[in-house]
Amino acid sequence: MTDTVLQDAARNSKAWPFQEAQRLAKRYPGGTKPDGSPVLFETGYGPSGLPHIGTFQEVLRTTFVRRAYEALTGAPTRLVAFSDDMDGFRKVPENLPNQAMLAEHLHKPLSRIPDPFGKYESFAAHNNAMLREFLDRFGFEYEFIASSDMYNTGKFDDALRGVLRNNQAILDIMLPTLRAERAATYSPIMPISPASGNVLQVPVEVVDAEAGTIRFTDEDGTVVEQSALGGMAKLQWKVDFAMRWVALGVDYEMYGKDLTDTGVQSGKIAQVLGGRKPEGLIYELFLDEKGEKISKSKGNGLTIEEWLTYGSDDSLGFYIFPNPKSAKQLHAGVIPRAVDDYWAFRERLAEQDLDKQLGNPAWHLLRANIAQAGPNAPGAGDSLPVTYALLLNLIGVLGAEADAEQVWSYLANYVPDADPEQHPQLNALIDRALAYNRDFVAPTLQKRAPVGGEIYGLQNLDRRLAAADEGTTAEDLQTIVYEIGKSEEVGAENLRDWFRALYETLLGSSQGPRMGSFIALYGIDNTRRLIAEALDRA
Repeated sequence: MTDTVLQDAARNSKAWPFQEAQRLAKRYPGGTKPDGSPVLFETGYGPSGLPHIGTFQEVLRTTFVRRAYEALTGAPTRLVAFSDDMDGFRKVPENLPNQAMLAEHLHKPLSRIPDPFGKYESFAAHNNAMLREFLDRFGFEYEFIASSDMYNTGKFDDALRGVLRNNQAILDIMLPTLRAERAATYSPIMPISPASGNVLQVPVEVVDAEAGTIRFTDEDGTVVEQSALGGMAKLQWKVDFAMRWVALGVDYEMYGKDLTDTGVQSGKIAQVLGGRKPEGLIYELFLDEKGEKISKSKGNGLTIEEWLTYGSDDSLGFYIFPNPKSAKQLHAGVIPRAVDDYWAFRERLAEQDLDKQLGNPAWHLLRANIAQAGPNAPGAGDSLPVTYALLLNLIGVLGAEADAEQVWSYLANYVPDADPEQHPQLNALIDRALAYNRDFVAPTLQKRAPVGGEIYGLQNLDRRLAAADEGTTAEDLQTIVYEIGKSEEVGAENLRDWFRALYETLLGSSQGPRMGSFIALYGIDNTRRLIAEALDRA
């Protein structure tokens, strides 16, 4: 496939990353910057709490757009993951150790607070490391930039002088948006107290913009005149946002719905500073199981580590991919379907025409992981011989004490070459399914007694299975179950009721797999024992 064919398909694609890429391409006719430098994508991170999936999704979605832009234009790109670790520490997150120690450092820059975990030189360094570890694991191509490095080493000094020169113009933008009480102390630039090390929210007088000198009253009432350069001051959030865009030359940045107003004001400030607002997308926020906004400080969302305990990297990316402008609930209950849906789309990819591939989440995920990979990247047509849902049902009947070796012994009934080395991705999924069953499924399983026509149906199913050969295919077993459910003696109003009865009496759950597949996997004799146990409860 030639680049021209891909570019033609990309120009016509309705998939949201291509829609974003098409919009970004209008920023630079021809797709490249006038100076030939790469188009710059940025994603921001506030390391005030432990990273969660909401943080990760912004990098992933930005990468989707980045790769789409490359496919559309063939132009070079960069992605910067920026950590605002000079921000003042405003509140101690509830889910952190050493709460008292952290409370002693409120209002100091995050990069100048001890790590409560005792592993890194600062709290911000710990959280930055956690973010980078996962981004590296997922295979992102990015450049990490810490705000503290840019401020402390003077790399932002020229941009800070620009803010000081335009101090009044920025105030004219910001003050009308603030409450009277906040406006009284607001300054675009926040000095760092030479006495306490705190980031101060106080009025600031610009003494000499070119020299970077400012004057302010410190917390103890002392009037201080000092430089705002070299890490001795920090910009207010909306001003900092704009300054970064201009200083780094950012062309694309997306952000959450809660920052809509920030984007508007920062865009105006960027113009004052001689730049322009980047293109971007405003996405909806993730919600927890109760429909409440996920918060780093509350720790009420799934962490990256929790998702990866129960689901794969790609399943997380798949769940994140669809319409970013719609809110999604993020909790452990969504993981099994995300795993199975990802593999269904991945298997379908190799057989699709190019225009369909560009709308397939698996196409975008494979390109996110493998720089410059084509739509037929290695592994694009891979499949799993057993679904995650089926694994969970098997492990559910095996019990909470089941282990991977036991699961593999049953997989031999269903999977050719049932060996962990032959199926490494399935092997990894088994470990996750065992953990998911232990933590979420086993505590809820409760097998009920069959009633009415269900008893006849189970008796008939037992007779039919007794007469079936051990090598009967999953499809033939499904046909047997189907025929019994249609019989008048079972008396089910519809087949769904019959299958639900099987799930509830044999598996202890209201939902379950294709029973033919389950019987083939678990074994006919083992399934008959489940039936006998259910009939004993009647």
